Amino acid sequence: MNKPVVSIVKFDDAYRSTKRALELCDGLKEFRTTDRIVIKPNLVFWDFDLPFPPFGVVTTSVVMFALVRLLYEEGYRHLIIGEAPLPVPRSRGREIFKALGYEELRERYGVELVDFNEERFEPVDFGDFQLAIARRALEADKIINVPVLKTHGQCKVSLGLKNLKGCLDRKSKMLCHNPEGNLEQMFPQIVEKLPVALTIIDGVFTLEKGPGATGRAYRKDLLIASRDPFSCDAIGAALMGYAVEEVPHLEFFARRHGRATDLSDVEVRGENIEKHRAYVNYDWEWTEDNSGPIGFQKRGIKGLVVRKYDETLCTGCTTAYNPMLVMLMGAFKGEPFPGIEVVSGKKQLASAGFEKTILFGKCACELNKKNPNIKHAIALRGCPPDLRKFEKMMREEGIDCSYEDYVNYRHHIFNRYKVEEGFDIALYRATQ
Repeated sequence: MNKPVVSIVKFDDAYRSTKRALELCDGLKEFRTTDRIVIKPNLVFWDFDLPFPPFGVVTTSVVMFALVRLLYEEGYRHLIIGEAPLPVPRSRGREIFKALGYEELRERYGVELVDFNEERFEPVDFGDFQLAIARRALEADKIINVPVLKTHGQCKVSLGLKNLKGCLDRKSKMLCHNPEGNLEQMFPQIVEKLPVALTIIDGVFTLEKGPGATGRAYRKDLLIASRDPFSCDAIGAALMGYAVEEVPHLEFFARRHGRATDLSDVEVRGENIEKHRAYVNYDWEWTEDNSGPIGFQKRGIKGLVVRKYDETLCTGCTTAYNPMLVMLMGAFKGEPFPGIEVVSGKKQLASAGFEKTILFGKCACELNKKNPNIKHAIALRGCPPDLRKFEKMMREEGIDCSYEDYVNYRHHIFNRYKVEEGFDIALYRATQ
């Protein structure tokens, strides 16, 4: 039996590098020019209001442009780029496509741009659960999955298998973040229902403490490609310093499909793994007693306990969670907070002994609405919570939380990326 092949290519010129990556893994071997091909990038979110560094967060446009050009030159004419970005408060897929220059792909190559959120999803049975998947993805002859080489605070890594969660409707995405804690057994099964024929991991950048823009990006300059989704993810994880056994959803997939976890059944072509392997931290560190982020402890913040987010915190709340932490940090002026606990997600229960309890998000509010441990609830409802409302509610409690602290933080993290260090926004405005 032939081993699945994974190519690792040094990224320099986008077109040449992408072509080489496909050649080494024979990426288009099973494709026919009559195929309806859906290209699935990672465009989970874009911020149109504040400075947004996309480095390592979303798929680079230069790789997407190179891929489409290659496909077009090989005679493929039925090309679709599809994604279901986070609909907060509404889906802005078309605007994201425009921001990334994809309209030129439509004009030049006839690519159809599809926001899955605007179209139909079909219920698909997975045995123990049901998820609604974009009809366009289900009806495709082939899917080319183009995730980013990044870490994830809940799943350690976010690569090809995780990127397919972007084919689900919002309700199904939320269902994956359920109180039973089986997120990492649910989304790896999505690939079993879809015709994923090729995975290309965009490693122009890699992102620590991802998956969002509050993580830290580094220039990596790699492309990883394979016709085997698991093998591609396993190599991508290895390049970020993670063995399959250390990543629960990869280990689950390996056991489910009888795959080796030590990469012994994978043939790597191109660059050497060890040459490029470098640990990329996924975790936002919390204190051992789960009383708050290490950063809060270092700043001497007292009277405030923030329970660490868990796998039940959905993507919507995740986008507001770090901003909430920044606002709380800014509210600390040296005097202890008046005994506040923050809980979130679908499992965390408020503890006794606190004067005030912040219930962060609709799920935490519902779960704790009859909790006898709560003396005074600051119930920040919303799916996701509104940060301006959070500011107002906290000030009504006598705590000077300012949204402007988060705005300033966003400017800070955007400005730390320098063009001369390889962080060129033109990589996301590509024209070729």
